[in-house]
Amino acid sequence: MAPVDPHSFTDSDHPLTTHVSLILYFDFPSSTISAATLLTLAAPYSGELTLDTRSLSISAVLDPLSLSPLPYSLSPSPPDPVLGQSLTVSVSDKAQVLILSKTSPASSALQWLSPPQTFNKTHPFVYTQCQSIHARSIFPCQDTPAARTKYSAKLNVPRQLSAVMSAKHVERRPPAPAEAGGACEDSIWCADDRIVEEFVMEQPIPPYLFAFAVGELGFREVGPRTRVYSEATPAVLDAAAQEFAGTEEIIRVGEKLFGAYEWERFDLLVLPPSFPYGGMENPRMVFLTPTVIKGDATGAQVVAHELAHSWTGNLITNKNNDHFWLNEGFTTYAERRIVEVVQGEERAAMNIGIGWRGLVEDTERFKDKLEFTKLKTNQAGVDPDDVYSSVPYEKGFQFLWRIERQVGRPAFDEFLKKYIETFKFQSIDTDTFLDFLKANIPGIGDEVDLKLWTEGTGIPPDAMEPVSDLYSKIVSLAEEFKLGRMPREDEVADWHGQEWELYLENLPKSVEASQVRALDARYRLSESKNYEVRVGFLKLGISAGCREYYNEVEKTLKEVGRMLYLRPLYTALVQGDGKEEDKVFARRVFSEACDCYHPIAKGVVEAIFAKFG
Repeated sequence: MAPVDPHSFTDSDHPLTTHVSLILYFDFPSSTISAATLLTLAAPYSGELTLDTRSLSISAVLDPLSLSPLPYSLSPSPPDPVLGQSLTVSVSDKAQVLILSKTSPASSALQWLSPPQTFNKTHPFVYTQCQSIHARSIFPCQDTPAARTKYSAKLNVPRQLSAVMSAKHVERRPPAPAEAGGACEDSIWCADDRIVEEFVMEQPIPPYLFAFAVGELGFREVGPRTRVYSEATPAVLDAAAQEFAGTEEIIRVGEKLFGAYEWERFDLLVLPPSFPYGGMENPRMVFLTPTVIKGDATGAQVVAHELAHSWTGNLITNKNNDHFWLNEGFTTYAERRIVEVVQGEERAAMNIGIGWRGLVEDTERFKDKLEFTKLKTNQAGVDPDDVYSSVPYEKGFQFLWRIERQVGRPAFDEFLKKYIETFKFQSIDTDTFLDFLKANIPGIGDEVDLKLWTEGTGIPPDAMEPVSDLYSKIVSLAEEFKLGRMPREDEVADWHGQEWELYLENLPKSVEASQVRALDARYRLSESKNYEVRVGFLKLGISAGCREYYNEVEKTLKEVGRMLYLRPLYTALVQGDGKEEDKVFARRVFSEACDCYHPIAKGVVEAIFAKFG
């Protein structure tokens, strides 16, 4: 067996899946989905076909034409803690396999929210997060970005709910007899209180971009190819529509920079606060955390990042997670180019500066695991969620920025467009990119140490902080804080969330409790509506031992599930010596809050506790 991906059982000798047809029956009372999954292979195959699963119960594997059973086996329990279980199917000259399965309530891709956990408190809600390796917990598949597939889906849901997907909506209609495909009995499928939502994705995408959400959904039109969806709560919908009103301009800027937008629609779904990421670039339907709605249009930077993925990540995809920087480094570079046009050079420089601080911090975080400060990593045996960091984003950005500085922006822009056009709808690795780079920019390897950048650890010496008057002023004010000087009100009068975020990121890691209290007394940062600012300040308060802020820490950890906030706050509470009281506090808060966290976020916090006791 020759795996194509350290995070998949997929064998390189097997044909890859080209199409997945899904029939899904959603049972909210049991928090499960019954599925009939029809996999179509690139060519007829004879032998043992290996698929990825996690926490799935398999009831049958069938020849879809004759419906006769095919021999299959699941790898023995316990499952591999990272990969799950392999499903091996014996086939003879078959190009299609039909699998009947059911998800577990503990599926790592799914978060089921009871009515009290939603905005409206009336109906339940479920949504997916399949990146990096969680699609296998919904349906059996070759769960590797190397296997790009088209798909169709029929979702049978309660009639009072609606569904969205990372796919084109075909129709909403009553269930039809004999279409359940074995997912459930016809009488259950066709019950009076059910509705079917049909979707199709006509372009090949990696499995981690498979996505859906089901709940009481509403939307607002914000542009010719963009709707903003969320739970049908007018306040949330109106705030989101206002925050993302400039989306069409962002798309047009992206097209000018990187070529035609290939996905037709660019809709946005604002999820409940438990969503573990800032955004997820699901094609046609980007998922967003409500924490990006800040009332000042800066949430547009997250939208710019997810839009940029439409070219780098969704069109060209890393072959596996060892090359994750090809998705995120390129996208961070593309995002900042868009932000520079839409919001100006100073704003883009602020974005780079905040990213630089994140890169420095994460390089320090991995000082005992330097492998994960490389761009080209070896993640065999490692859960990608455990080593998720800003390194592929920010070191990847720095690498591309370094090349741009070397060859000049016009030449690099020409290279980027050619790169995207050459590799669109393909999954590639770092060596493929480097070969293309050297072929199209002759001599680049003599000027930029490509091996050091991609295979070296830490931050290369030719990486650099942004050059900007505003950035320099904020960093300088942070330096002065060490000497006891707080910024004057006239110095921060024009500051928004990003300026404060950058200021807090550049403060010394340990400061006097009296300084922390004085800063908050003047600027009320502990109560900021901007979560990046609030969390940045609370982290400072924890390190200074200011227990009067722990109520705010608890409130924050209980009202959001975004890992950008959970990771630093829980880490600050439990890392270091003499933290027994803080550890007890952290574990109590987690025990009370964890039911509202997505399984991915829950696992990340548990890993923090395991590491620091």
